[in-house]
Amino acid sequence: MTMASSSPASPIKQTNNDNLKKNRIQVSNTKKPLFFYVNLAKRYLQQHKEIELSALGMAITTVVTIAEILKNNGFVTEKSIVTSTVGMKDVAKGRVIHKARIEIVLEKSEKFDSLIAATANGKVEKK
Repeated sequence: MTMASSSPASPIKQTNNDNLKKNRIQVSNTKKPLFFYVNLAKRYLQQHKEIELSALGMAITTVVTIAEILKNNGFVTEKSIVTSTVGMKDVAKGRVIHKARIEIVLEKSEKFDSLIAATANGKVEKK
């Protein structure tokens, strides 16, 4: 994560480099169904060695579930999990609200390509 600070007294600000990551999936628990993200993660893994799943607040359980589905089916191995709290401005109430954040980095398993090929051929391979 790239961080920058304009002065010692100012809070640390996140730069836009985080938003430019091509292998990051930001998950919402209201916009898309669970398996949309599972299938999207598989497609990202076909192009990248690792992916990062990221979520805020109530969407954290969705991210954990996606990671577990991918791990339990042998597509990925867990590389790292980072939790933090971020402050977000609530315009309606005029104050900062702190939300939990999770980032899970998953890397492609050795058998990923064979599992994807089996899925594409209509065969479901058991562990």
